[in-house]
Amino acid sequence: MKKHFISGLLALCLLGAAPSADAQMATTGKSVTLNDIWGSNAGVFSQRTVSGVNWMKAGGFYTSLTGGKVVRYNITTGQAAETLFDEQTATVDGSSQRIDLEDYQLSADERKLLITTQEEPIYRRSSKAEFYVYDLDTKKLTRLSKGGKQQYATFSPDGKRVAFVRANNLFVVDLASGQETQLTSDGKFNEVINGGADWVYEEEFSMARAFEWAPDGSKVAFIRFDESRVPEYNMQLWGKLYPTDYRFKYPKAGEANSVVSVWVADVASGKKTKVDTGTETDIYLPRINWTQNPNLLSVRRLNRLQNRMDLLHADATTGQTTVVLTETSPTYVDLEATDDLTYLADGKTFIHSSERDGFKHLYLYDLSGKQIRQLTSGQWEVVNFLGIDQKAKALYYTSTEVSPLERHLYRVTLDGKTKTRLTTQAGTNTINISPDYAYYLRYLAAADSPMTVTVEQTQGAKPAKTLRIVENNAPLRSRLAEYALSPKRFFQFTTPNGTALNGWMIRPMNFDSTKRYPVLMFVYGGPGSQTVSNNWEARDFFWYQTLAQKGYIIVSVDNRGTGARGKEFRTATYAQLGKLETEDQILAAKYLGGLPYVDKSRIGIWGWSYGGYMSSLCMTLGADVFKTGIAVAPVTTWRFYDTIYTERYLKRPQDNPSGYDDNSPLTHAAKLKGPFLLVHGTGDDNVHFQNSVAFEEALIKANKQFRSFYYPNRNHGIGGGNTRLHLYQMMTEFIEQNL
Repeated sequence: MKKHFISGLLALCLLGAAPSADAQMATTGKSVTLNDIWGSNAGVFSQRTVSGVNWMKAGGFYTSLTGGKVVRYNITTGQAAETLFDEQTATVDGSSQRIDLEDYQLSADERKLLITTQEEPIYRRSSKAEFYVYDLDTKKLTRLSKGGKQQYATFSPDGKRVAFVRANNLFVVDLASGQETQLTSDGKFNEVINGGADWVYEEEFSMARAFEWAPDGSKVAFIRFDESRVPEYNMQLWGKLYPTDYRFKYPKAGEANSVVSVWVADVASGKKTKVDTGTETDIYLPRINWTQNPNLLSVRRLNRLQNRMDLLHADATTGQTTVVLTETSPTYVDLEATDDLTYLADGKTFIHSSERDGFKHLYLYDLSGKQIRQLTSGQWEVVNFLGIDQKAKALYYTSTEVSPLERHLYRVTLDGKTKTRLTTQAGTNTINISPDYAYYLRYLAAADSPMTVTVEQTQGAKPAKTLRIVENNAPLRSRLAEYALSPKRFFQFTTPNGTALNGWMIRPMNFDSTKRYPVLMFVYGGPGSQTVSNNWEARDFFWYQTLAQKGYIIVSVDNRGTGARGKEFRTATYAQLGKLETEDQILAAKYLGGLPYVDKSRIGIWGWSYGGYMSSLCMTLGADVFKTGIAVAPVTTWRFYDTIYTERYLKRPQDNPSGYDDNSPLTHAAKLKGPFLLVHGTGDDNVHFQNSVAFEEALIKANKQFRSFYYPNRNHGIGGGNTRLHLYQMMTEFIEQNL
């Protein structure tokens, strides 16, 4: 069969009109430096946003955290209506002590604030802190608990109590009396956790808090993790005379997981009821939610291989359950694709998302699990279900219907008959909608334009009305105009097997099509990921500018297995991670090498995490295509990675050993030819330093020369102090020397 490529570069640079003229990339001006990005001048390219926003039930108002104050704003005018809390004036009841306001929650009745201070991060989504309750009526600021820092403190729906986790046990505080009740007592580090997630649930199921209040505040449902059988990972921490060990439970692929169970605690009596989730214990229970009925709990159950998901409804008094809905797949059921579960106010129906037709869409069910109708459909994906205006009987969601590269807001009626696109400007729209669906904050960014935040007023099926601009990043736009910047140019090409792949390219500023340029490819490539999108990139885009100034072309291509293009495209890599992705990156490099302005003998590749795995494979399996490569914090064998992520895509190693080994960089170390830089943090709790140690051993055994660098005690993000500046200086020098 004759090999050929179809379509080539598409003139998709500057997709649509930017929010303002000054957002356009400047073609003349100052050169970007690493110091501007990571050094003493860091922050010059930082974009501002609007964060800490809490919508208020009283229409037309929201609260925001600004300069140590919680302020109530008028949504239409943007004017401050009232300061609810000020750290400079508020003192702890009975003392002159002041606290630093780091975060806050509003109670449902909007008469109390739960304030976070002295927060200490633990893992990606977990932390512990001191919490204080501020009563807006009495102006009293009271410490939540004196027994030590707390985790996941959360108001009850009636605002009368707060639940939290401390030392792996679940507690409830009655705010009127100050009485603290301990609901569990068997919690112990590295053995049992009540109401908080273990490491692997937190990382892979995006959850840290593992308890939920019943709608009437009478009960707390929680997940109990018995992680006593889970093997420990030992991570050494350096700096003292003798290194210290940090041991934590980390289930690697094929190893024992936590045994999980769901319980319901009655707050008044303290009685705990175990929910019947079946006799099989080697399962996952990644979500618990209450229905509108304070005695009916919703539990989602996944089997170990994650190809079956059951939705259970549980009687909170007896613990008895009924399976009301089941999702199955020949590959895997993606929790994210089924995560939009909403129980409607009628107490009779719920909305559930599913990929059953090949794309993530929304469905309406009755409480028994009978499908009433499919609400959205088409060869595109619902990205975020934002909620339902139950009075107007209309749903709001963002989707990829315009393009996999963009995100737009839509409204569809509950009968599924009337759909309206509410955003028209090209780019990526992120939406924060008010509880009454009367207003929303729209965060719009594009590849050629940093974020603009606007307040929009919904108008039913008509396009929303822009009330005002909250943030347009005018200072950043002004600074951008001072620099010579080369824009991203989007393109698409078709591989010999007929697969269309999306990519972007950054060319040198004074690009000359008659010359031949070296190319550095950036890859991530993992399941459901996406590096090619019409969105503002706040960090590496500017590093790429420094390389473009030196005469390099920078390219990124989303291979098979990545997201936003449906289930078939994403799950093509099932049971053989690395195979098709590497093939696509090699084909992309060959395509680029065939362009008249590319020097095909000077194509390099770099990536971080899954991208480091990919760059390692490309430098071995694609040794004749890629001249040089960099792998930062790479997985080098999936046998070292965690159960939930790895087995979702590869099954257990006991079931699919070739899927683990055939596309492991360890297997192909002897194929390395070009200069290769391997970087890792020794304190990486996610992709363990062990991965790079094993790869180095394989390269040494194969007598392959390479460069490696480790960052002491740095985690997966390899940051802190001037670490990033050091890293990017090193990578830049390596590229200049070897590409």
